[in-house]
Amino acid sequence: MELFSLKGKRALITGSSQGIGFALAKGLVAAGAEVVLNGRDAGKLAAAAAQIAGAKTLAFDATDHDAVRAAVDGFEADVGPIDILVNNAGMQHRTALEDFPADAFERLLQTNIASVFHVGQAVARHMIVRKAGKIINIASVQTALARPGIAPYTATKGAVGNLTKGMATDWAKHGLQCNAIAPGYFDTPLNAALVADKDFSAWLEKRTPAGRWGNVEELVGACVFLSSAASSFVNGHILYVDGGITASL
Repeated sequence: MELFSLKGKRALITGSSQGIGFALAKGLVAAGAEVVLNGRDAGKLAAAAAQIAGAKTLAFDATDHDAVRAAVDGFEADVGPIDILVNNAGMQHRTALEDFPADAFERLLQTNIASVFHVGQAVARHMIVRKAGKIINIASVQTALARPGIAPYTATKGAVGNLTKGMATDWAKHGLQCNAIAPGYFDTPLNAALVADKDFSAWLEKRTPAGRWGNVEELVGACVFLSSAASSFVNGHILYVDGGITASL
Protein backbone atom coordinates (compact mmCIF):
# COMPACT_ATOMS: atom_id res chain seq x y z
CA MET A 1 0.00 0.00 0.00
CA GLU A 2 1.38 3.38 -1.06
CA LEU A 3 0.25 4.99 2.21
CA PHE A 4 2.75 2.84 4.12
CA SER A 5 5.54 2.86 1.53
CA LEU A 6 8.91 4.25 2.59
CA LYS A 7 10.38 4.21 -0.91
CA GLY A 8 12.83 7.06 -1.39
CA LYS A 9 13.13 7.71 2.38
CA ARG A 10 16.28 7.43 4.48
CA ALA A 11 16.18 6.41 8.15
CA LEU A 12 18.84 6.82 10.84
CA ILE A 13 18.45 4.33 13.71
CA THR A 14 20.58 4.75 16.82
CA GLY A 15 21.81 1.69 18.68
CA SER A 16 21.03 -0.52 15.70
CA SER A 17 23.82 -3.10 15.56
CA GLN A 18 21.62 -5.61 17.44
CA GLY A 19 18.29 -6.16 19.18
CA ILE A 20 15.31 -3.89 18.57
CA GLY A 21 17.27 -1.36 16.50
CA PHE A 22 18.55 -4.01 14.12
CA ALA A 23 15.07 -5.55 13.72
CA LEU A 24 13.58 -2.14 12.98
CA ALA A 25 16.30 -1.44 10.43
CA LYS A 26 15.46 -4.64 8.56
CA GLY A 27 11.76 -3.82 8.72
CA LEU A 28 12.16 -0.31 7.34
CA VAL A 29 14.26 -1.65 4.47
CA ALA A 30 11.49 -4.15 3.67
CA ALA A 31 9.09 -1.18 3.47
CA GLY A 32 11.35 0.54 0.92
CA ALA A 33 13.61 2.77 3.04
CA GLU A 34 17.37 3.11 2.99
CA VAL A 35 18.79 2.71 6.50
CA VAL A 36 21.76 4.21 8.29
CA LEU A 37 22.91 2.13 11.25
CA ASN A 38 24.42 3.86 14.27
CA GLY A 39 26.43 2.80 17.29
CA ARG A 40 29.80 3.43 18.92
CA ASP A 41 31.47 0.19 17.78
CA ALA A 42 32.39 0.50 14.08
CA GLY A 43 33.14 -3.23 13.84
CA LYS A 44 29.74 -4.30 15.14
CA LEU A 45 28.08 -1.77 12.85
CA ALA A 46 29.91 -3.11 9.80
CA ALA A 47 28.88 -6.68 10.67
CA ALA A 48 25.25 -5.61 11.07
CA ALA A 49 25.27 -3.58 7.85
CA ALA A 50 26.58 -6.59 5.93
CA GLN A 51 23.27 -8.33 6.70
CA ILE A 52 21.05 -5.53 5.34
CA ALA A 53 21.00 -4.67 1.65
CA GLY A 54 22.21 -1.13 0.97
CA ALA A 55 22.67 -0.22 4.64
CA LYS A 56 25.03 2.60 5.51
CA THR A 57 26.76 3.15 8.84
CA LEU A 58 27.38 6.28 10.88
CA ALA A 59 29.40 5.64 14.02
CA PHE A 60 29.10 8.17 16.83
CA ASP A 61 28.43 8.32 20.55
CA ALA A 62 24.80 9.39 20.92
CA THR A 63 25.55 10.81 24.39
CA ASP A 64 28.17 13.26 23.05
CA HIS A 65 26.39 16.42 21.88
CA ASP A 66 29.24 17.78 19.77
CA ALA A 67 30.01 14.40 18.17
CA VAL A 68 26.34 13.91 17.31
CA ARG A 69 26.05 17.35 15.72
CA ALA A 70 29.23 16.87 13.67
CA ALA A 71 28.19 13.40 12.46
CA VAL A 72 24.63 14.40 11.50
CA ASP A 73 25.64 17.67 9.83
CA GLY A 74 28.43 15.93 7.95
CA PHE A 75 26.14 13.14 6.75
CA GLU A 76 23.46 15.57 5.58
CA ALA A 77 26.09 17.57 3.66
CA ASP A 78 27.94 14.62 2.14
CA VAL A 79 25.24 11.99 1.57
CA GLY A 80 21.79 13.53 1.80
CA PRO A 81 18.76 14.09 4.02
CA ILE A 82 17.71 11.99 6.97
CA ASP A 83 13.93 11.70 6.59
CA ILE A 84 13.26 9.39 9.54
CA LEU A 85 15.01 9.21 12.90
CA VAL A 86 14.53 6.30 15.30
CA ASN A 87 16.04 7.09 18.71
CA ASN A 88 16.63 3.55 19.93
CA ALA A 89 19.92 3.68 21.88
CA GLY A 90 19.38 2.52 25.44
CA MET A 91 20.73 0.56 28.40
CA GLN A 92 19.49 -1.09 31.59
CA HIS A 93 20.93 -1.50 35.09
CA ARG A 94 19.11 -3.53 37.73
CA THR A 95 19.78 -2.79 41.41
CA ALA A 96 17.57 -2.01 44.40
CA LEU A 97 17.05 1.75 44.53
CA GLU A 98 18.62 2.17 47.99
CA ASP A 99 21.85 0.61 46.65
CA PHE A 100 21.77 2.03 43.13
CA PRO A 101 25.25 3.36 42.16
CA ALA A 102 25.34 7.05 41.30
CA ASP A 103 27.56 6.45 38.27
CA ALA A 104 25.11 3.89 36.87
CA PHE A 105 22.28 6.40 37.34
CA GLU A 106 24.24 9.00 35.36
CA ARG A 107 24.95 6.51 32.56
CA LEU A 108 21.24 5.71 32.32
CA LEU A 109 20.38 9.40 32.10
CA GLN A 110 22.92 9.99 29.35
CA THR A 111 22.17 6.88 27.30
CA ASN A 112 18.40 6.68 27.62
CA ILE A 113 17.27 10.30 27.62
CA ALA A 114 20.11 12.74 26.85
CA SER A 115 20.83 10.86 23.61
CA VAL A 116 17.23 11.39 22.49
CA PHE A 117 17.69 15.13 22.98
CA HIS A 118 21.11 15.27 21.29
CA VAL A 119 20.27 13.24 18.18
CA GLY A 120 16.69 14.51 17.98
CA GLN A 121 17.81 18.13 17.98
CA ALA A 122 20.63 17.58 15.48
CA VAL A 123 18.37 15.81 12.98
CA ALA A 124 15.34 18.06 13.55
CA ARG A 125 17.31 21.18 12.62
CA HIS A 126 17.60 19.82 9.08
CA MET A 127 14.03 18.48 8.99
CA ILE A 128 12.66 21.88 10.02
CA VAL A 129 14.31 23.51 7.00
CA ARG A 130 12.68 20.91 4.74
CA LYS A 131 9.30 21.22 6.54
CA ALA A 132 9.06 17.44 6.86
CA GLY A 133 10.38 14.62 9.02
CA LYS A 134 9.54 11.68 11.25
CA ILE A 135 11.04 11.18 14.70
CA ILE A 136 10.28 7.96 16.58
CA ASN A 137 11.61 7.56 20.11
CA ILE A 138 11.78 4.12 21.70
CA ALA A 139 10.09 4.41 25.08
CA SER A 140 9.05 1.39 27.18
CA VAL A 141 6.27 -0.21 29.14
CA GLN A 142 8.17 1.47 32.00
CA THR A 143 7.10 4.81 30.59
CA ALA A 144 3.82 4.04 32.37
CA LEU A 145 4.65 1.31 34.90
CA ALA A 146 7.36 0.52 37.46
CA ARG A 147 8.93 -2.69 38.75
CA PRO A 148 11.35 -3.28 41.66
CA GLY A 149 15.04 -2.75 40.95
CA ILE A 150 14.79 -0.46 37.91
CA ALA A 151 13.55 2.87 39.29
CA PRO A 152 16.16 5.01 37.45
CA TYR A 153 15.44 3.21 34.16
CA THR A 154 11.74 3.87 34.74
CA ALA A 155 12.52 7.55 35.29
CA THR A 156 14.44 7.77 32.02
CA LYS A 157 11.70 6.10 30.01
CA GLY A 158 9.07 8.34 31.57
CA ALA A 159 11.22 11.25 30.43
CA VAL A 160 11.38 9.80 26.89
CA GLY A 161 7.59 9.86 26.79
CA ASN A 162 7.38 13.47 27.89
CA LEU A 163 10.24 14.62 25.65
CA THR A 164 8.35 13.04 22.75
CA LYS A 165 5.32 15.17 23.62
CA GLY A 166 7.57 18.23 23.87
CA MET A 167 9.12 17.53 20.47
CA ALA A 168 5.67 17.29 18.91
CA THR A 169 4.54 20.49 20.61
CA ASP A 170 7.55 22.47 19.34
CA TRP A 171 8.04 20.89 15.94
CA ALA A 172 4.62 19.88 14.56
CA LYS A 173 4.22 23.41 13.19
CA HIS A 174 7.31 22.76 11.07
CA GLY A 175 5.83 19.63 9.46
CA LEU A 176 7.45 17.04 11.75
CA GLN A 177 5.66 14.09 13.35
CA CYS A 178 7.27 13.06 16.65
CA ASN A 179 5.96 9.93 18.33
CA ALA A 180 7.15 7.06 20.51
CA ILE A 181 6.89 3.29 20.50
CA ALA A 182 6.72 1.76 23.98
CA PRO A 183 7.65 -1.94 23.85
CA GLY A 184 6.55 -4.33 26.55
CA TYR A 185 8.75 -7.30 27.39
CA PHE A 186 10.68 -8.47 24.34
CA ASP A 187 13.30 -11.16 23.95
CA THR A 188 16.38 -8.96 23.35
CA PRO A 189 20.02 -8.89 24.51
CA LEU A 190 19.01 -6.19 27.03
CA ASN A 191 16.55 -8.65 28.60
CA ALA A 192 18.72 -11.77 28.33
CA ALA A 193 18.96 -12.22 32.11
CA LEU A 194 15.17 -12.02 32.48
CA VAL A 195 14.51 -14.38 29.58
CA ALA A 196 16.82 -16.92 31.22
CA ASP A 197 15.01 -16.54 34.57
CA LYS A 198 12.29 -19.23 34.56
CA ASP A 199 10.44 -17.70 37.50
CA PHE A 200 10.35 -14.27 35.87
CA SER A 201 9.21 -15.69 32.52
CA ALA A 202 6.43 -17.61 34.26
CA TRP A 203 5.34 -14.42 36.05
CA LEU A 204 5.44 -12.44 32.81
CA GLU A 205 3.35 -14.97 30.92
CA LYS A 206 0.70 -14.76 33.65
CA ARG A 207 0.86 -10.95 33.85
CA THR A 208 0.62 -10.32 30.08
CA PRO A 209 -2.79 -10.91 28.47
CA ALA A 210 -1.05 -12.26 25.35
CA GLY A 211 0.66 -14.82 27.61
CA ARG A 212 4.20 -14.58 26.21
CA TRP A 213 7.32 -12.54 25.49
CA GLY A 214 7.19 -10.34 22.41
CA ASN A 215 9.32 -10.99 19.32
CA VAL A 216 11.27 -7.97 18.08
CA GLU A 217 9.79 -8.35 14.58
CA GLU A 218 6.40 -7.47 16.12
CA LEU A 219 7.61 -3.88 16.58
CA VAL A 220 8.18 -3.36 12.86
CA GLY A 221 4.56 -2.60 11.94
CA ALA A 222 4.32 0.22 14.48
CA CYS A 223 7.61 1.69 13.24
CA VAL A 224 6.58 1.55 9.58
CA PHE A 225 3.25 3.21 10.43
CA LEU A 226 4.90 6.05 12.37
CA SER A 227 7.55 6.46 9.64
CA SER A 228 5.07 6.68 6.77
CA ALA A 229 2.45 9.02 5.33
CA ALA A 230 -0.16 6.89 7.10
CA SER A 231 0.64 8.77 10.34
CA SER A 232 0.60 12.29 8.89
CA PHE A 233 -1.71 13.64 11.64
CA VAL A 234 -0.36 11.53 14.51
CA ASN A 235 1.82 13.61 16.82
CA GLY A 236 3.04 13.30 20.40
CA HIS A 237 1.58 9.80 20.69
CA ILE A 238 3.04 6.92 22.71
CA LEU A 239 2.13 3.64 21.02
CA TYR A 240 2.33 0.72 23.45
CA VAL A 241 3.24 -2.60 21.84
CA ASP A 242 3.07 -4.77 24.91
CA GLY A 243 0.65 -7.67 24.51
CA GLY A 244 -1.89 -5.79 26.63
CA ILE A 245 0.17 -5.50 29.82
CA THR A 246 -0.61 -1.78 30.36
CA ALA A 247 -4.32 -2.43 29.79
CA SER A 248 -4.76 -4.94 32.60
CA LEU A 249 -4.27 -5.38 36.33
